[in-house]
Amino acid sequence: MEDFEALLNESFEMDTPDEGSVVKGKVIAIEAGQAIIDVGYKMEGRVDLKEFSNPGEEAELAVGDEVEVYLRSAENAKGEAVISREMARREEAWDRLEKAYANEERVDGAIFGRVKGGFTVDLGGAVAFLPGSQVDVRPVRDAGPLMGLKQPFQVLKMDRRRGNIVVSRRAILEESRAEQRAEVIANLTEGQAVDGVVKNITEYGAFVDLGGVDGLLHVTDMAWRRVNHPSEILTIGETVKVQVIKINKETHRISLGMKQLQDDPWDLVAAKFPLETVHTGRVTNITDYGAFVELEPGVEGLVHVSEMSWTKKNIHPGKIVSTSQEVEVMVLDIDSSKRRVSLGLKQTQRNPWEVFAEAHPEGTEVEGEVKNITEFGLFIGLEGDIDGMVHLSDLSWDERGEDAIQSYHKNDVVQAVVSEVDVEKERISLSIKNLGGDKFAEATGGVKRGTIVTVEVTAIEEGGIEVVYEGMKSFIRRSDLSRDRAEQRPERFNVGDKVDVRITNVDSKTRRLGLSIKAREIAEEKEAVAQYGSSDSGASLGDILGAALKSGD
Repeated sequence: MEDFEALLNESFEMDTPDEGSVVKGKVIAIEAGQAIIDVGYKMEGRVDLKEFSNPGEEAELAVGDEVEVYLRSAENAKGEAVISREMARREEAWDRLEKAYANEERVDGAIFGRVKGGFTVDLGGAVAFLPGSQVDVRPVRDAGPLMGLKQPFQVLKMDRRRGNIVVSRRAILEESRAEQRAEVIANLTEGQAVDGVVKNITEYGAFVDLGGVDGLLHVTDMAWRRVNHPSEILTIGETVKVQVIKINKETHRISLGMKQLQDDPWDLVAAKFPLETVHTGRVTNITDYGAFVELEPGVEGLVHVSEMSWTKKNIHPGKIVSTSQEVEVMVLDIDSSKRRVSLGLKQTQRNPWEVFAEAHPEGTEVEGEVKNITEFGLFIGLEGDIDGMVHLSDLSWDERGEDAIQSYHKNDVVQAVVSEVDVEKERISLSIKNLGGDKFAEATGGVKRGTIVTVEVTAIEEGGIEVVYEGMKSFIRRSDLSRDRAEQRPERFNVGDKVDVRITNVDSKTRRLGLSIKAREIAEEKEAVAQYGSSDSGASLGDILGAALKSGD
């Protein structure tokens, strides 16, 4: 009896499972959506069938199947064992996941729900958190196709005590991409032409899929011509032929080009666009320093702001030309090594100073509007949108320039004479005072110092008299009114009197005639003495003059 009792107790100890442990059981029946499981020692429990299914799948369970369940309690109020397949799976999963985490191995799971900041993943019993940033290498807008799909994940972090597991799908994709990338790159060589699919377009270029690895096709390598935006010539999903320009083995970055597969238009630039030839081009870009003009696809030249207009200085190029405008330009210089062409816009038109010089020789009268008044003269607008300048000294014969300029105002229409045209310096000198010729030169052209002329008295002043000769005004000082001091009185003359005077000076610079009655009288006396007598003969001056007068009679 003692032996039997010992064996019986030993049997009880061996067969009776501990609460809170995972035990094996046998499905003995399936009814009402539950599986009835015999866990031994005449203990049976019920488990919902959904605990035996994976997310999105039906439970595959049949009578007679052996399963592992978690024994929560040996008996409940109904006398049944309280068991859980889900908790058993969780315990089993945690053991498996801890080993995988320690060995940095991948684990299989399925995304089954969406939570704030990411998704929930069933890892075969344990629920993990998949952050949104770890779903894919690129942001995922629609995660629908990934839901319920069994796929590998990398465990990033786990804490069994708190029940937290964080996984990543992105790490798996990056690893596989890196392997694929390395394989594709190993088969590529610089200079090789390959086909690719445009995956993404940015401001600066496009990313092209070369079969598992992306290469950057920069906007400057798409065409020989200027490309403002890659979307001008590429569309997403388009298959294009590109050349591998450079491969960085360390960073696995690949630079691609399309224009390298086309003929370089610069090889023929010098032959097609000789210096000083004129061509029609299209304005492609305007900057502060000039405008770029496309001569042909891939060949652009710069029209510097200084070469845009003969007359419009210090003006923004955008006020002379506009984008997409067709213009005629002249080739000024070509630097094939630097791929630069210097163009001129103004050279396609005649120099307006040359045209003006041909049409208006010196001495020609012109008419124009006063554009500007400065401290040194007037600027007059002329034909051809150019200006001429009238210096202060060329405003008037009679007035000081500073005084004469006060009579002029902006926008006044004036007439002037062309004095000089300097085409090289782009200067035109004008004169207002020379209109109608040089009156002083005309009036004094036939006279010289010592000549006796007749003048008309125009004004009587205290210091002398004002007279006019051939339209030129002059002034005879009191001391020059007579040889006789008693006769040096201005009041003895009347306005309108005609008086003979001797020219003592002709000053072309000051445009003044020096006149003297006294000098004329002295000259006449000397002439009479020389002709009719001598001071040594004892004859008086009255006798000599009387004889001279009689002779004149």
